[in-house]
Amino acid sequence: MTSTGFIDPRPVYVRATEQAAALIKTVRPEDLNRPTPCSEFDVRDLLSHVVGGTRRIAVVGEGGDGLAVHPSADGVGDDGWAAAYDEVRVRVLKAWESDERMVSPVRVPWGEVPGHAALSGYVMEIVTHTWDLAEAIGATSELDAELAGFALTTARAVLPDTRPRGAETPFEARREEPVEAGPYEQLAAWLGREPLSRA
Repeated sequence: MTSTGFIDPRPVYVRATEQAAALIKTVRPEDLNRPTPCSEFDVRDLLSHVVGGTRRIAVVGEGGDGLAVHPSADGVGDDGWAAAYDEVRVRVLKAWESDERMVSPVRVPWGEVPGHAALSGYVMEIVTHTWDLAEAIGATSELDAELAGFALTTARAVLPDTRPRGAETPFEARREEPVEAGPYEQLAAWLGREPLSRA
C-alpha cells in the first residue's frame, strides 16, 4: 500500500502485459480457431478483444473517452497480433505513468472511478484473458501466480460473491473452485470460467 492508501497497480500492469505479450508471440496460425474458456471468443477473437481493450485503457489514461473505443481491433492481420499488442501496451504504460493519473477520476465501462481502481480492473482483465489464451494453446504452466493473486484480490473486491447470472458484468456467475485450486483456477472460478479440460 502506498502513502495514499492504495496499492499502485502500475508495476503489476507492466508485468501482466509482459506476460501477455510473451504468450501472444507463441500463438501459431493453427491456434487461431481454437476455443477459449471465454465462451464467445475463439483465439483470434480473444486477441482482437485484448488489443482493442488495451487501446481503450490507453485512451482513458490519455484523458480521452475510452467508452468511445470499441473493445476489439479491426484491420490486424493474423500475423500481426503480437506487434499490435506490443504497440498498444507501450502506449498504455506511457499514458498511465503520471502519479496524478492514479488519483484522478476516469470513466470506464463500470463507472467513474479513481485511476488506480481503473488500472487495477484492467490488470484483472489482462491476467484473466492471458489465462484464457494459455488454456486455449496449452501453456498454463508458464503463468505468473503473483499476477493471478493480484487479479483475484481485485475481482473479489469489485465483483459480488453471489451475483446472479445475467448481472450487468461481462462475467458469468461464480463457479465453485476445485479442491486445491491454484490462483489462476481460483480467479477463473470467481469469474465464472472453467478450464477447457472440464468445460
